[in-house]
Parts: sequence; structure tokens; C-alpha cells
Amino acid sequence: MNIKTFAVTLVVSAIVTFLYSLSVHAQGGANWETSFQPATILAVALPWIHQHGGKRKNAPEARS
Repeated sequence: MNIKTFAVTLVVSAIVTFLYSLSVHAQGGANWETSFQPATILAVALPWIHQHGGKRKNAPEARS
């Protein structure tokens, strides 16, 4: 797990849940449980995608 990716994703998720809570419920508060889940998933998935190039080996080439 990449710690930098985890930290950035956690902060962004916390800001999004805070803004959602503020706009929908008129109460500011970050939901840390909801923020922690995508941060954990993306901290594992994004480095893996970056390492593998984000492409399948036998994917058809895009035509112009």
C-alpha cells in the first residue's frame, strides 16, 4: 500500500463527505468510516494500475 496515495485519498474523501454533510444536512462533519474505505481501496488499486500500465495485454488498439 502506498502511504502517499492513501493519505491524499483519505483527505479528499473526508473533504467530500464534509461538503456533502454540510450541503445536505446543514451540519458540517466528515464521516471518517466512509472516508477510510475508498482510501484503503484506492491506495491498493492505483499503484497496481500504474505498475501494470493500465492496459490489457491483448487489448485492441484504438483506431483514428
